[in-house]
Amino acid sequence: MSLGPIMVDLAGTELTAEDRDLLLHPAVGGVILFSRNYDSPAQISRLTSDIHALREPRLLVGVDQEGGRVQRFREGFTRLPPAGRFGRLHASDPAKARRACESVGWLMAAELRSVGVDFSFAPVLDLDREISRVIGDRGFGREVQQVCELAAAWVEGARGAGMAAVGKHFPGHGGVGGDSHLELPTDERAFADLEMEDLVPFRRLIDRGLEAIMPAHVVYPRIAPEPAGFSPRWLRDILRGRLGFEGVIFSDDLNMAAAGAGGDYPERARAAAEAGCDMLLICNNRPAALEIVDAFGERREPASHLRLLRMHGRGRVDFSQLHECPEWQRALRYVAELEELETLSLGLNDPTDPENAG
Repeated sequence: MSLGPIMVDLAGTELTAEDRDLLLHPAVGGVILFSRNYDSPAQISRLTSDIHALREPRLLVGVDQEGGRVQRFREGFTRLPPAGRFGRLHASDPAKARRACESVGWLMAAELRSVGVDFSFAPVLDLDREISRVIGDRGFGREVQQVCELAAAWVEGARGAGMAAVGKHFPGHGGVGGDSHLELPTDERAFADLEMEDLVPFRRLIDRGLEAIMPAHVVYPRIAPEPAGFSPRWLRDILRGRLGFEGVIFSDDLNMAAAGAGGDYPERARAAAEAGCDMLLICNNRPAALEIVDAFGERREPASHLRLLRMHGRGRVDFSQLHECPEWQRALRYVAELEELETLSLGLNDPTDPENAG
């Protein structure tokens, strides 16, 4: 059985009979986990083991574990700093910021790999223009070179712990104020403007072998009439063609308000797949997930299957032994330093992100 193109979620902390039936459907290829699925490191390790035992090749397991506002597993895991803190450190000490970013990227990945999670939907490559309500300090900063350096360091750290990276939200969500979880934002800039700034971190990371990308539910009407995640122009012509990207394209959540531009649930899933997405996320809506997997049946995309196989995590250290690793101790020191720096300077509020993907 190959990996199907649909990534679904679960209701609770263990698999139900309905979950098992859904995960065995040939159209399903992965599971995205949320805070509601997490109770403790031991529990989440059992859950991922149960998911992986269902099929061969095993289903992919992903989670949003960026740090800051977007960290699904908290109690028992290290509380990770938001990306914006690395950007503020970079302003005064670029070399230290890069070292800290690589170390904390390793920490994020090592903790997740120790409990059987394959990858996190990170890092955010959007420029923080102080416009977007949904991006903010999830981004590494405003300056292109800074974002490129820090994102590359984060990715290298994650790879060192056996985890592939997912850059988001292509071609850049930082230029619009609207939250695509709640509405369909529109970015009126020309392609030349995006190419000079927002696209640069994606291009640089692609050149360094970035494994996966998630497009934005944002319309760029001067380039294409559809949101980027439903656009053959963006995904096939620009991302695959012009930028030479050969990795996995994950859709953003098809249950988000902005995804409604694609039609009803099966229609938006088909539109995203036809535009070039390898795996389609449908979260927090089990009836819609069932509609989509039924509509896709036993659809096979050999090229997508091969790309998806590369997202499986490599190697893992038992969670109880992580604290013995010198890398873990070093990363914790960086986390503590970044927390102290934040307390002394801005003391930012860190609200809890809603249970949405992306």
